[in-house]
Amino acid sequence: MRWLISFVLLFLSLKSFDTAQAAPVANSDAFPLKIYEKELPNGLKVMVVPTPFPKLVSLQIPVQTGSRNEIEAGKTGFAHFFEHMMFRGTKKVPAAAYQEQLKKMGARQNAYTSGDFTNYHTTFSKEDLGQMLELEADRFQNLEYGESEFKTEARAVLGEYNKNSANPSQKLWESVKDAAFTTHPYKHTTMGFIKDIEDMPNQFAYSKTFFDRWYRPEYTTIIIAGDVDPKVSFALVEKHFKSWKRGSYKAKIPTEPPPAGPIYKNISWDAPTLAHLFIGFHGPAYAPDDRDYAALSLLFPLALGETSELYKKLVINEQKLDSLRGSASDSRDPDLYSVYALIKDPKDAALVRDTLLRGLEKFTRVPVSSRELDDLKSKMRYSLAMSLDNTEAIADTLATFVHYERRGDTINRLFRTIEKVNPSDLQRVAQRLFTDKNMIVASLSKDPLPATMEQIPSLASLAPNKGVSSDVKMIVQKSELPLLNIKFLFKTGSARDPVGKEGLAELSAAMITNAGSVPYRYEDIQKALAPFAANFSSQVDKEMTTFTIRVHKDHVSEVLDIVMPSLLEPGLRDEDFQRLKASQLNSLKNDLRTNNEEELGKERLQELIFAGTPYAHPVLGTVKGIESLSLADVREFIKKSYTQKNLSLGVAGASEAPLLDSIRRSVAQIPQGEALASPVAEITGKMPEGLRVNIVQKPTRATAISFGHPLSINRSHPDFPALWLARAWLGEHRSSMSHLYERIREVRGMNYGDYAYIEAFPRGMYLTFPEANVARHTQLFEVWIRPVQPQNAHMALRIALFELNQLVKNGLSAEQFEATRAYLKKNVFVMTATQDQQLGYALDSDWYGIPEFTSYMQAQLDKLTPQAVNEVIRRHISPNNLQVVMITQDAEGLKKALVADAPSTITYDGTKPPELLEEDKLIGGTKLGIPAKAVVITPIDAVFGGGKGEVPAVL
Repeated sequence: MRWLISFVLLFLSLKSFDTAQAAPVANSDAFPLKIYEKELPNGLKVMVVPTPFPKLVSLQIPVQTGSRNEIEAGKTGFAHFFEHMMFRGTKKVPAAAYQEQLKKMGARQNAYTSGDFTNYHTTFSKEDLGQMLELEADRFQNLEYGESEFKTEARAVLGEYNKNSANPSQKLWESVKDAAFTTHPYKHTTMGFIKDIEDMPNQFAYSKTFFDRWYRPEYTTIIIAGDVDPKVSFALVEKHFKSWKRGSYKAKIPTEPPPAGPIYKNISWDAPTLAHLFIGFHGPAYAPDDRDYAALSLLFPLALGETSELYKKLVINEQKLDSLRGSASDSRDPDLYSVYALIKDPKDAALVRDTLLRGLEKFTRVPVSSRELDDLKSKMRYSLAMSLDNTEAIADTLATFVHYERRGDTINRLFRTIEKVNPSDLQRVAQRLFTDKNMIVASLSKDPLPATMEQIPSLASLAPNKGVSSDVKMIVQKSELPLLNIKFLFKTGSARDPVGKEGLAELSAAMITNAGSVPYRYEDIQKALAPFAANFSSQVDKEMTTFTIRVHKDHVSEVLDIVMPSLLEPGLRDEDFQRLKASQLNSLKNDLRTNNEEELGKERLQELIFAGTPYAHPVLGTVKGIESLSLADVREFIKKSYTQKNLSLGVAGASEAPLLDSIRRSVAQIPQGEALASPVAEITGKMPEGLRVNIVQKPTRATAISFGHPLSINRSHPDFPALWLARAWLGEHRSSMSHLYERIREVRGMNYGDYAYIEAFPRGMYLTFPEANVARHTQLFEVWIRPVQPQNAHMALRIALFELNQLVKNGLSAEQFEATRAYLKKNVFVMTATQDQQLGYALDSDWYGIPEFTSYMQAQLDKLTPQAVNEVIRRHISPNNLQVVMITQDAEGLKKALVADAPSTITYDGTKPPELLEEDKLIGGTKLGIPAKAVVITPIDAVFGGGKGEVPAVL
């Protein structure tokens, strides 16, 4: 397969020009040197090529015998065998003497065999040309070997086969050829079938027959390149080779019937290796004057070369492949046009196969640009010219083309045909070549491959969907504002993180918004968005992931073109993966565990309440979970999760019909995928029995307190509005008008604020109102007491529990109910004031199956009564069964105080009313009744680590 060596490798190294188009050299020969040709009466072809390199000569002798010639059953491998035997010597010059003379000449010699020819090549000093031709003429006419030498060499060939059998690529190629052909001798490799190689020592007589048939002048060309005179060279060849007798044998090569693919072949490999993937298509024979063949010789470097989309996607950007190469056939008869890939993770085998097939199928539909094609033609010519920088390369390049028809103009004829090829030709030959019937796929791996490898997809099924998706629900909120908010809400989140891979959903979303796409790197996207003041962001929660585009209506199309590839073809580059993974780990270990006691307490409380469920870990993940994540994990999560079947779309702003159509067309490109089942059936929080306390020990000046229990209601539940009202009265987030705030912060000055929640409120430290798109099927009731002085921690807990007990016991008064309801009916518009919030809440309402949030809540609030609210409070809030999380430095001291249950006191700097002091005495003396076994201390480094024993067994 010297055509691959000489030219395909050149094709694969081609670079596209970004500057002005290079003009093709249409009127000059690609092979620039003069070739002198002569045919002797016996049929021997002689070609002489004077070169500008002094003193050296390269002699190449291609013989038209390869594995193609081995047409008799049980007689494969003999073309390659004679590549060995030709060095066995003659009566006149035995093998040792032959080697000694080469040594004296300072010659470099070798040979190779392909499917179509065997080439013998020697490079030496010009003064030794006559002697070298005499030696070669002797061995080509008078090769001599006995049966003993024959058997010895046959065993050497077996040894070579055994050596090659340890190479998985050789084994794969052998299996591919055997599976792809039924009749033609291309069915076996140049080595031959193993059973024939093992039997070769018994074929001494046949070896003589094979040599006599094919080592004849009418099948041979003598190529002399170097510091030579053509007349002298011809005379020397005629002197030494004129006595070589012409033969009479003509073989009838069997014709392969039309293929009936697709075919799949898998080879199990015992030793460790990367997974190998081969994709082949039956195609036409080499034909230098045929425009279709010339087009195919261009198609493969365009499709699979180092500047191709497939190479950049799979090798450079996604780094799924260790290598990727492709080759057009160079065979005399119809053969395979091949794609060969080494896959880093065998789990990616089916994905890589489909990506490659999809990329090839594209050429059947989309013509390449004339500029791209002309650049390739020009580069091929110049690359050829630049490769001819020594005498041996010149002779070797000529030999790879001469062997077909023994004509020196073969190479120039091909390049002249190539110049005629246009983009329509490429599309036409792609349509002929890339068909299911022509296809064979083969794989080799030690590790199991995906089961889907057994089902080769039809090429037609891989063509993109050109229509507009009708499956994705779009919520549109029109306004006069020129700003557009576009939200892609996927029904997936951290609750789908696999066990041991906690943090996968968060990292996957970050790889979409902060790691670029196949065509654009992250920094390129940011630079491109900057002039439009547009942005693209993500938010992950337990059951949903939201991607948001904010853009002025004037630039929707441009921004979608920049951003959508991140969803359709995420870049997934390892350097971005490592950067974002390290950042996420830092956010968990430092920002959450060390620097943010509000979020730490909330997340720890949820971890304990939802222990053993997909809700337990923070959205950020766990330390071990993040550390275990791989790029393959991210790729698989994205593939399964970010699909049309799991998508709801929201658009708010100046959403005229053309803009909406543009958005719909973009969404239509997202894969359909499969709908993910809701994880809610797996998620049930555990109600604590009594008070259960987890003290997180860490260096800190104050003590933060969170407590709560699971709730069986969410926004879709009829009791939600009543409980929402009670929560607002008890402790509206960051509001000075709530009860806990007034009793702990305002009256006593113990801390900065105290709040209550009936829905998860992540990132609350930086927000006034909860973010949208944090919808969950299962919620929790929670109270957060912002940090107090350590000596007041026990008292702060007692006060909060006292106030909660009073609420459950006594309920809200009519006055408290009316004031809180009036506040909420107006405040609901404040909390949904922005266009982004309105759209987010609309998507959440659709997810919960309720009407638009503000109108729904107003209507439900109007229906409430104090009695109904108080009944809901008693039904859903339990002040005596709570999980408590306390974050402090002196964990042992706090535990002793809680278990001892001694009265708490509080010292004020100023004078307080007697009634408050009496209340303090009452509350401080209240017994909490927390047993020692219900108090567990956890070092901060163990929290969210992902290891065993980090969640207390007693809840």
